[in-house]
Amino acid sequence: MNFENEPNQESSELPNEGLSQNAAQILGTDAASPVASPVASPAASPAVIAQSATRLPGVHTGNNDCIELRRLHRFFGKTRAVSDISFGVQRGHVFGYIGPNGAGKTTSMRILATLDLPSYGDAFIDGLSVVNDPELVRRRLGFMPDSFGTYRDVNCVEYLDFFARAYGLTGSERNERLKWVLGFTGTEKMADKPIRGLSKGMKQRLCLGRALVHNPSVIILDEPAAGLDPRARIQLRKMIRELAQQGKTVLISSHILTELAEICDSVGIIEQGQLLATGTVNEIQQQRQNQRELTIRILNDAAKASNELAVKIGCAPPLVDGDLIRFEFDGDETGQADLVTWLVGQGYAVAEITAHQKSLEDVFLQVTEGLVQ
Repeated sequence: MNFENEPNQESSELPNEGLSQNAAQILGTDAASPVASPVASPAASPAVIAQSATRLPGVHTGNNDCIELRRLHRFFGKTRAVSDISFGVQRGHVFGYIGPNGAGKTTSMRILATLDLPSYGDAFIDGLSVVNDPELVRRRLGFMPDSFGTYRDVNCVEYLDFFARAYGLTGSERNERLKWVLGFTGTEKMADKPIRGLSKGMKQRLCLGRALVHNPSVIILDEPAAGLDPRARIQLRKMIRELAQQGKTVLISSHILTELAEICDSVGIIEQGQLLATGTVNEIQQQRQNQRELTIRILNDAAKASNELAVKIGCAPPLVDGDLIRFEFDGDETGQADLVTWLVGQGYAVAEITAHQKSLEDVFLQVTEGLVQ
C-alpha cells in the first residue's frame, strides 16, 4: 500500500465525541458515550499450559527468561543471516537489539514471532519452542514488524476488532480488551476514524495496539520509532516502560541508540549475524572503559603540556582547545591520578580533570570496529 500522500502531522482538532453506531456496536458501548481509558489492563485469559520443548545443548540463559534464543542459526543459501546467537530476556525487562541494517535483527525477530524457522537451534517464548509449539507461542506473543499494511477503509476499532476475533476473543472479554488498547495507545478519540486519514504516528500507535490486543506476555517491536517525530517518540518510550511495569517482556530494535539507552534494562549488539556483546548498558560501557576520553584544564601553557603528555603516554599530541587538553587514555582512576601528579610535578597548574563515559553509540562503534563496512 502507498501511504506517501497521507497526512504526516498529528491532528489536534478531533473532538471527543461519542462513537459511531458501528464502532459502539463492536465495543458494546453507548454511541453517545466516549470510550473510557482504563488505568490498568484487565486480567488475562487463563494461561495456556504446555511443557517446554526439549532444548538444544548450549549456554543456559536463566530460569526467569521469557525470551530465550539458543544457538540460533539462519542461512539463506550461502548467506549467513544469524550465526550461533544465544541470549535471554527476563520477565518484565526491556531488551534493546542494536545493529545496522542487514545485521540479523529482523531475521531473529521473525523467528521469535514464528514467521520464519531457524536453520539450526531454537528460541523460546515463556518456555515454549517456536519450532515445536508455534501456535502456543503466538498466543503469548505480540509482534509489531518494521513495515506493516493496514486496511485503509476500515476504522480503528474495526481493525482492532478483526485481530481480536482472529485471536479467539469473544464477548465481554473482547470488548474490554478493545477498550483498554484504545485507551492505552491514546487512539480512543480515533476509534471510528478511517485508517486512511491517520497520521504516521497514529498508525504506529494502532499497530502497537494490534500487537497488544490479545494481552500477550512478550512483545517484539521492530523499529517502532522509525519515522516518528520527537513528541511521538517520547510517548512511545513512555508506553514501552508502562508495559514493562505491567510485567510484560519487551524486545525492541532501533537505530536511535540514545533512546534505547534510556528505556532498556539490557541490550545486545549484533553485526553480520553475530552477537558481539550483551548486558546492561552500564556493563557494556564498563567493559569498554579501559580507554576513555580525558579532558584536563591547565592554566599555564596547555600547548606545551600537550606535547609533553604525548611523549609521556606514547600517543599523538592531544587536542588543545584554549586551556583544555583532550585525549584518549588507557588507564583506571589510579592512572589518572598519577597523570595529574606528574603534570603538577612538571610545573603545570592543573585546574580540572574530567573522564567522559562512552555513550551507547561510542560503545557500538567500538564493538563493531572492523566489522561494519
